[in-house]
Amino acid sequence: MLQQLYLGSNRFSSKFPSSLWKMRGLLFLNMSQNSIEGEVPSDIGGLKAIVELYLYGNHFSGMIPSRFGQLSNLQILDLSNNSFSGAIPLSFANLISLEFLNLSLNALSGTIPKSLEKLSYLKGINVSFNNLEGEIPGGGVFANSTLQSFLGNNGLCGMHILEILVCPITNPAQQSKSKELVLKIVIPTVTSSFLIFLLVSTWIMKRKKKGTSKDVEYVPEIKTYQLISYHEIQRATSNFDGSNLIGAGSSGSVYKATLSIGTVVAIKVLDLENEQVCKRFDTECKVMRNVRHRNLVPVITTCSSDYIRAFVLEYMSNGSLENWLYREDCHLNLLQRVTVMLDAAMAIEYLHHCNETPIVHCDLKPSNILLDEDMVAHVGDFGISKILAVSKSMAHTKTLGTLGYIAPEYGSDGIVSTSGDVYSYGIMLMEVLTKRRPTDEEIRNENLDLRKWITQSFSGSMLEVVDANLFPEEEQITSKSEICIVSMVELALDCTMEIPESRITIKDVVKRLNKIKNTFLEM
Repeated sequence: MLQQLYLGSNRFSSKFPSSLWKMRGLLFLNMSQNSIEGEVPSDIGGLKAIVELYLYGNHFSGMIPSRFGQLSNLQILDLSNNSFSGAIPLSFANLISLEFLNLSLNALSGTIPKSLEKLSYLKGINVSFNNLEGEIPGGGVFANSTLQSFLGNNGLCGMHILEILVCPITNPAQQSKSKELVLKIVIPTVTSSFLIFLLVSTWIMKRKKKGTSKDVEYVPEIKTYQLISYHEIQRATSNFDGSNLIGAGSSGSVYKATLSIGTVVAIKVLDLENEQVCKRFDTECKVMRNVRHRNLVPVITTCSSDYIRAFVLEYMSNGSLENWLYREDCHLNLLQRVTVMLDAAMAIEYLHHCNETPIVHCDLKPSNILLDEDMVAHVGDFGISKILAVSKSMAHTKTLGTLGYIAPEYGSDGIVSTSGDVYSYGIMLMEVLTKRRPTDEEIRNENLDLRKWITQSFSGSMLEVVDANLFPEEEQITSKSEICIVSMVELALDCTMEIPESRITIKDVVKRLNKIKNTFLEM
């Protein structure tokens, strides 16, 4: 008799139990933001009564089953932020009750089925950050869709959305007809995304009131929005009020914001006066489309217009690792520092080794490591990252990272490789242990860098150079703790060897940090 099942935001990693598809009375299913792998079985067609289905933020792969088309009562379908491949099933045209469809942040290919135009109840669609190509349909839901719904698909083209390239026409008769059409278009028929967003919000509020039981509270979910406008961002940040500013850098500012449905987010607004900002935005969008991991900062959506380039990010309530190192009211003990650095290493391991092509972050530093409410670390800011070519293990660049963290070969020759990230990680690990920035004046005055300063200290007592806040005053420093610190320093030194080929890989870092944590710190 179960009608609503919420299992979202856990750490489930198994495949779906086959018994789930026999729940013919199920109306609402949320399995989002877990680590569920494998393909979605074709048995999903057994959920005959399902009205809302949320599977976003997992590791589903393979093709989307065509039997989704049998779910004729389905009103909301969110499959975003997975690894689905292949074409959008033509059977989606049979989802006659569908109102919102989100397929963003996958690896879907082929064209957008024109038959989706006929879904008369469909109010919103998002296919951004896939590998789709061909012409965007112009009727139905597509007539009022905005650029945000199609970002990150280099092969898409169309005429009714101003920012999308017009499709090339090879047929002379069609070409003539097309020119005639273009002349007639003076003002594009594009409905304001802000009004649509309000419509969506109103619809959600109505659905809350129409719930099957008054005792069941509908909790707003963080998910990938297909509609977010400049005006909504302006409203959410109180017109970019300084009281909401939580960080600022050379490329822009980050604001704490509250969306219309009450979800707290972080909005990263890029500086449009900086000529490199569009390149950074495009780079970060490209990486966004290819990566998803529990230790990367989750991107909810983006906004790109003449007024703004912005990312809407999941809010990290505990701020950056840099704040925890240098603010007087913040203290991390040894176990917390090891755990944070292990989280960061697992994210980098995923970037380097778990994608079709390695991704190099290029700007690893404490300010780019953010901590959520459970002190889980997330790596963010991919503005200058590089996706390496399949046949090459390195690339060249003129865009530098941050002074002090850059690998020697990166700064001198512009060579970018995964070993450069390992070097930056090693410097960061030294900083986390010593609470000394690589640009610290005391170190520079001695004509040393952080690595040489640490190496010189190795001959004396290591406890004299580590941060005093590693151990609470009441905690006795044991020989076990000392060995732990020495092991971590040795790891940092192995990461920062001058010759790239001599450095260990991030896989080795994860293994060794795990061993250090389990041997010396876990009870």
